[in-house]
Amino acid sequence: MKLLSLSDQVLEFIYSPSVRNRFADVDLVLGCGDLPYFYLEYLVDQVGKPVFYVRGNHAATVEYSQGAERRGPWGAVDLHRRTVNHQGLLMAGFEGSVRYRQGPFMYTQSEMWGMVLNMAPRLVANRLRYGRSLDLLATHAPPWGIQDQDDPAHQGFKAFRWLLNVFKPRYHFHGHIHVYSKETPVLTRFRDTLVINTYGYRETNLHLHPLPRPSRETHPAV
Repeated sequence: MKLLSLSDQVLEFIYSPSVRNRFADVDLVLGCGDLPYFYLEYLVDQVGKPVFYVRGNHAATVEYSQGAERRGPWGAVDLHRRTVNHQGLLMAGFEGSVRYRQGPFMYTQSEMWGMVLNMAPRLVANRLRYGRSLDLLATHAPPWGIQDQDDPAHQGFKAFRWLLNVFKPRYHFHGHIHVYSKETPVLTRFRDTLVINTYGYRETNLHLHPLPRPSRETHPAV
């Protein structure tokens, strides 16, 4: 299964008619936040494959385009606080970033702990039914201490790190951390999970067994 993931940047070559041929072989699209709703809607129309998303901390509460009011991209599936089985791929997601000012789609560490713990029974149910809890976690913010940064706006969530430890998804896709240097880590193996910063866009062939090794690997402290 091939996945096109995106976050944080509107790219001209994607927001153009050429996207239909460029990504004709992808099986699904994943938006990891801070993308306009019209951008994801365009991919729904042009790529013609299922589109899933979570909102970033800069998402609009309401977006107006083409004379209509939108509270989310039409035709796409919001993964926030949901578990989804898409053709055997077990997915879950959480929107937003750590709260560093007032505004929507930002959460304290405690608030995110509450949301993650609320999802835990469904992940346990997945384990009982499918033999595994989760294949793919989609978030906007990264996990605590993995590809995050020290400033308050770009710290990761501690609850995400706990989720990776306990439920062991094969992949964790996130955005939020802009990549301006080759020194910025974008692929990190954390125990059983490949953590992927999908700033801009990335194409990924999903392999559930066994997990491929990243080209650049780090080992954050437990």
